Amino acid sequence: MIAKTPKPPYYAVIFTTLRTDVDEGYISTADRMVELAEQQPGYLGHESARNDLGITVSYWTDLESIKNWKKNAEHLIAQKKGREEWYSNYKTRICLVERDYEFSK
Repeated sequence: MIAKTPKPPYYAVIFTTLRTDVDEGYISTADRMVELAEQQPGYLGHESARNDLGITVSYWTDLESIKNWKKNAEHLIAQKKGREEWYSNYKTRICLVERDYEFSK
């Protein structure tokens, strides 16, 4: 599903990953992170896709909301587990969305 975002400006956090073969706890933690992010002030929505390369884009009202999400206690535990077990490589990019447009039937 494509996230419903407000009129720009707003921020996008692009989280791109390469996974290891370790799956234990990954799905439940990923589901919990979505559930938790949705409760954070400033959260606007997200989109995610995975084949060999995983990409999750979350949308936020401001940089302060992104910083607070990064410091969330449960999120910090998931980040540590990701570095230690689930990801062989990842990159996070934070972008200001200045313009968007869409098409739908």
